[in-house]
Amino acid sequence: MRAHPTTPQSLIKIRGLDNRFGTHQVHENLDLDVYRGEIIGVVGGSGTGKSVLLRSIVGLHRPSAGRIEVFGHNLQELSAAQRSRTERRFGVLFQRGALFSSLTLVENVALPLIEHARLARNDAEHLAGVKLALTGLPGSASDKYPAELSGGMVKRAALARALALDPEVLFLDEPTAGLDPIGAAAFDELIVTLRDALGFSVFLVTHDLDTLYAVCDRVAVLSQKHVLVADRLSVVEATDDPWIREYFHGPRGRAAHQAAAPEEAY
Repeated sequence: MRAHPTTPQSLIKIRGLDNRFGTHQVHENLDLDVYRGEIIGVVGGSGTGKSVLLRSIVGLHRPSAGRIEVFGHNLQELSAAQRSRTERRFGVLFQRGALFSSLTLVENVALPLIEHARLARNDAEHLAGVKLALTGLPGSASDKYPAELSGGMVKRAALARALALDPEVLFLDEPTAGLDPIGAAAFDELIVTLRDALGFSVFLVTHDLDTLYAVCDRVAVLSQKHVLVADRLSVVEATDDPWIREYFHGPRGRAAHQAAAPEEAY
């Protein structure tokens, strides 16, 4: 994890965000910033709208009210062409990978390069192989179909596809869900390594305490329809709130903190 400069640069600014589904209000007057180069984890109880927030930012859900400013532009005010160009600067890894089952891994990763970057198929598949290698997959996996792979390998392939267009912000929705502890820890380490090497920011929706302590520069807690606190873990842990106390100071939270302590001390 890295220290922030005194005045970090906001790539994403969310102000006064409302999300309603009929009479049910998920977010009300929600504010949040995502800074350049950081990994920010987003947590909260069931129904607090973590994934809805992610989908609102990447353009898959239109908010009921409020402003989402990305790279200095209000997404709601952009033309369709401008919005499409802006959204290509995002990479998204959905919870279950969302790979096309009828395509091989290399074809899955090459698809956005063909559709959006207009690369020839041979060039796209060559670059897709590079992206797959970046995520730690062996060359032999390129021609396999998702159904032939373990859950961890599918996650890595989905990550390679999310990185295909060299995004400036990577969105991860429960990336370690379904992985065993060893696989989850390896994936966490991979995210930090790639962030450090490629310089993108990460917006990470998770419930995995080990992931929060292992990779996040800041954590945003969603509660009571807005962001209760968004800060370093030490500040979040000290926030006087019942959910935070139960989540971070319960047995699992204490174990995750203790596991991360040697690294923090280093």
